Amino acid sequence: MSLKLTILGCHSATPRTLAHTSSQFLELNKDCFLIDCGEGTQRQLRKYKIKFSRIKHVFISHLHGDHFFGLIGLISTFNLLNRDKELHVYGPTGLKEIILLQLKLSKSWLDFPLHFHELNSAESELILDNDKVEVHTIPLKHRIYTNGFLFKEKKQERKLNMSVISKLPEIEICDYQNLKSGKDFKSEDGSIIQNKELTLDPPKPISYAYCSDTAYSESILTLIENVDLLYHESTFLEEHSELAKKTKHSTALEAGKIALKAKVNKLLLGHYSSRYKNLNLFLEEANQVFNNSELAETGKQIEIDN
Repeated sequence: MSLKLTILGCHSATPRTLAHTSSQFLELNKDCFLIDCGEGTQRQLRKYKIKFSRIKHVFISHLHGDHFFGLIGLISTFNLLNRDKELHVYGPTGLKEIILLQLKLSKSWLDFPLHFHELNSAESELILDNDKVEVHTIPLKHRIYTNGFLFKEKKQERKLNMSVISKLPEIEICDYQNLKSGKDFKSEDGSIIQNKELTLDPPKPISYAYCSDTAYSESILTLIENVDLLYHESTFLEEHSELAKKTKHSTALEAGKIALKAKVNKLLLGHYSSRYKNLNLFLEEANQVFNNSELAETGKQIEIDN
């Protein structure tokens, strides 16, 4: 069970020579996800040697350009590379119309299945569920409809404690699955052996919460509580807190407060405004309230193993 996050871009508004707009590549228990797709994302994927064919699910937080203007280019490139695997895109209502109109007017017909999952709920909902991973929306407070995304590994089966089981001939191979499922063992004479005596706890599932553009909001705390890694936007420093409120963004200090109250393990800051030249000021500010904070940087990779 492992998580690997690659930051493709972590700045706000417009792409610049050394500042790339929002996009991340997440590997969680061998599933791969692209989160947001700002302008130039496909170039960043190439730069960091991420194979396009690994992307099967794309999550778009909202319809501001710095979070999705790279999507049509990426989809078009997929087609030029003769992709045949289906692609699932999750994002606000309207995203499908935008992308299909661009494809239609450019007469760019796709040779692979493209599936849109449009979102409009104001409540958190489960949007992807497979045998290894769940993805839930995190409703955020921004100027337009916006979601963050919570990625969670599913809890694995319990591990057989073979050093104990091998000494109990009454336990046969046909009993193993029941033990893995957490059931106690009942012998022929009616005696019970507790499951905890025969099995070991599985690794703790890993979780990652991505909270893109949002005003400070404690409404997300229950959704992101105890996650291993939280990415929370920090567009401004506290000296510009009034501007943060006006534009419905957050400061680094507010991101730190959210991390503290949600009891997360690690906070990753990002979506910096170009007005700031020294990004270490964001880290210093967040560390005032939450000392396990880190700056997102283009190309940075974060790995978590259990």
